Amino acid sequence: MKKQKCLNIGMVGFGSMGKTHAYTISNLPYYFGALPFTANVAGVCTTSYERTLALCEQYHLGRAARDFDELIARDDIDIIDICTPNTLHADMICRALKAGKHVLCEKPLCVTLEQATRITRLEQECDRICGMVFNNRFMAPMLRAKQLIDEGRLGRILSFRVSYEHNSSTFANRAPGWKQTAEHGGGVLFDLGSHIIDLVRHLCGDFESVQGMSQIAFPSHGDWQTDADEAFYITAKLTSGACGTIVANKLATGVNDDLSLAIFGERGSIKYELMEPEWLYFYDNDRPASPIGGERGFTRIECGGRYPEPGGSFPSPKASVGWLRCHVESMVQYLSAVANGTPFSPSLYDGAYVQAVMQAALDSDRNGGVRTEVIAP
Repeated sequence: MKKQKCLNIGMVGFGSMGKTHAYTISNLPYYFGALPFTANVAGVCTTSYERTLALCEQYHLGRAARDFDELIARDDIDIIDICTPNTLHADMICRALKAGKHVLCEKPLCVTLEQATRITRLEQECDRICGMVFNNRFMAPMLRAKQLIDEGRLGRILSFRVSYEHNSSTFANRAPGWKQTAEHGGGVLFDLGSHIIDLVRHLCGDFESVQGMSQIAFPSHGDWQTDADEAFYITAKLTSGACGTIVANKLATGVNDDLSLAIFGERGSIKYELMEPEWLYFYDNDRPASPIGGERGFTRIECGGRYPEPGGSFPSPKASVGWLRCHVESMVQYLSAVANGTPFSPSLYDGAYVQAVMQAALDSDRNGGVRTEVIAP
């Protein structure tokens, strides 16, 4: 029997996303059975060594590291998984790559376009397998949407609209965190906006220009002030000529994790709602029409847990799919790329491209909403 490749992961940061990544890694065998590799969290690093020790014991993880230098110096660590606040990403990515490690990084890639350019150059020089966690690409309806678009079923894309809405900034007395301060790379554009900018590019193509406008509805939260955008509105033109709107909003009273996407083409259209993750809606303009409708209309495609085998059989293709499932799919595809030595998408370059779009939108906002060209890194 061929010996399995063992991938040892060093995780830095263990907040909600660190827990999510650890969960997906430990549960891969339940979804995919006998993979050609094994993967485990072999090391963890947080801001507190005592907390790291407790986490490793609680979640049955690998050895606690006192600091990031100790983690990347370990010869047995293959991959560094970065789940830290945004301002720490650039330095950690560069140090990990220089230490010869593969890198998986939570979004956004970093906080400035200069950092993004430096990272992508280093990525090319180091020849490591790197990836971004743009997990919404891996929702089953998004996989199906990409398939329909690549097959030409929508034809030339004409327009789009996408929004990602939370209610978290509507609580004026909420205790502050790093996501509410620009100094630490906070703000809704970087947080939610990076996800949907990536989806637009992934499904519709590269950006030509954007026009941005930010909003802070609650500058004062008790005894602290926020300088990070709570909502951000973008109108965008793609290089294909398609135009649309992108809205990242944490001022949406009453919503939960509401990502809404619609793409309209000459031959067809698609619609998707994250809070109804089982379904992709597809309109086929090639279907015959008649005075009373013929065969035209949006078809509700049941995607749900219908991932490619072997991952589609657990827990069941008929079972409702949750937010964690797309993280599982993202993780297994990234680890498979590392095991096979093949490129992974979304790459750090994809993260850098999103950074370029966000920078253009920020520049537009600061210059009174003037339309700004997107310059790819």
